[in-house]
Amino acid sequence: MSKKRTEATAEAFTLKAMAKNVVVVGPPKAGAFQEKAVKPTVFRGRCDSGDIPVALTHVTKGNSIRWKVDFEMLDYHFYLPLFFEGLTETTFPYDKFACEGIHAMLDHCGHKIIPVIPQLIPHIRNALNTRNDRVMCNTLQVLQHMVMSADRVGEALVPYFRQILRIFNLFRDKKE
Repeated sequence: MSKKRTEATAEAFTLKAMAKNVVVVGPPKAGAFQEKAVKPTVFRGRCDSGDIPVALTHVTKGNSIRWKVDFEMLDYHFYLPLFFEGLTETTFPYDKFACEGIHAMLDHCGHKIIPVIPQLIPHIRNALNTRNDRVMCNTLQVLQHMVMSADRVGEALVPYFRQILRIFNLFRDKKE
């Protein structure tokens, strides 16, 4: 007849952990890579109410956006931060509007970006802090495009590196 041994569990660094036949349980996960919940954005509300001057067009190659106004007429101090806030969106069509809208604005009027950069930084930081892989990749692509769209944009981003690069240090060594 064999006796069943029941092993007790205990947290590390306690007196109970020193006893015989005790399995020490490791610490809980910190959750540094866990995706964060995203609050509803103003961008989604503006899209739903029709305040954003873009429309979804269906073409044979897929969906794209069509602008209702000329890029020179856009108020970049209002619309560019609004579209950057939409980077945190993961549902269709809001994610499409945000990404394609930002890329189109950067392509057509890159010289209007530099004065707006201080307004963009909180939205970039929020998008990176979601820890959602797709949102982070979209944000990185937007940052690359932003730096390449006009002269001196990279220099204008230097004072904000401490806020932007902090999240990249977490994911630098992640291999998944």
